[in-house]
Amino acid sequence: MLKASYKQYILNFKQASGTSRGILRTKETYFLILEKDNKRGIGECGLFRGLSADDRPDYEEKLQWVCDNIGLGLERLLMELMQFPSIQFGVEQAFLSLEGVTPFELFPSKFSKGEEAISINGLIWMGDKSFMQQQIKDKLQQGFSTIKMKIGAIDFETEFNLLKSIRKEFSSKEIELRVDANGAFTPNNALEKLDRLASLDMHSIEQPIKQGQWQEMASLCEKTPLAIALDEELIGVFSLEEKQKCIETIQPQFIILKPSLVGGFRGSKEWIDIASKYKADNWITSALESNIGLNAIAQWTYTLKNPLPQGLGTGSLFTNNIESPLEVAKGSLQYNLSKDWEISI
Repeated sequence: MLKASYKQYILNFKQASGTSRGILRTKETYFLILEKDNKRGIGECGLFRGLSADDRPDYEEKLQWVCDNIGLGLERLLMELMQFPSIQFGVEQAFLSLEGVTPFELFPSKFSKGEEAISINGLIWMGDKSFMQQQIKDKLQQGFSTIKMKIGAIDFETEFNLLKSIRKEFSSKEIELRVDANGAFTPNNALEKLDRLASLDMHSIEQPIKQGQWQEMASLCEKTPLAIALDEELIGVFSLEEKQKCIETIQPQFIILKPSLVGGFRGSKEWIDIASKYKADNWITSALESNIGLNAIAQWTYTLKNPLPQGLGTGSLFTNNIESPLEVAKGSLQYNLSKDWEISI
């Protein structure tokens, strides 16, 4: 007899983290637990308030519905949960976890066995100039060769000068620079800012203008001197037809997949397949999940064999994360098999 339950878990940031949507001090998430024949499976439903398409008043009600109807099986549940992408992802993880040899090895590979690592970018959070400078220094000392900086919280000139100072010291062969604007630019000023950023020999910019402006974004992608990656643009686009229409209209250079926000492994794979038809590459990013969700995303990401640095380095941001063998070293995410999972849920 398959049984299911869920539990809320509040993650506390080590220090307040700035985004274009404000300052984050806590992050709520939910664990979906399956039990059958003395085995347990666990998945994380990584709700992101203010960003997730399923940030709705009936979210916990839907989680309870999943628990009450777990006997429907994975396929039926995923269909019924179309408008709850983070719950879709939690359900996918939980079933894989239950079926696995251990609850935490969802995709057995050289990565999960600690033999190979995944190259990741070092994330620089928004804040005042000195805070951002210190983070940049730390990431470089930690061996990152790709730095991703969130911009749009302080004035553009200050942010541009910070990036310029990195480029003065390190060429694009030494340090790859990515920026994430989180929709901070307007259609009127975006191209001028993209021109200036491109002068720093950057890799790409995520979501230069707010999502939902498909024609304006299409125009930017056509004229841009700097590769554009869609991020928030993919959130809340549920059907295959709409996904196709989005990519066909905008024709971006990259798409960025956050499984918690786009319907898990299956939803992400749909986007990847559509984007590849239009020559758009991709990378995978976590969305402030605990190590439960990060573990699932990382193991799946490894199976894609994408050589680009991925966005999987957010596990160390919290004071009360789930203890796990995952660790960041020399600009990579890897398993330290001398460490164990410690979870009391």
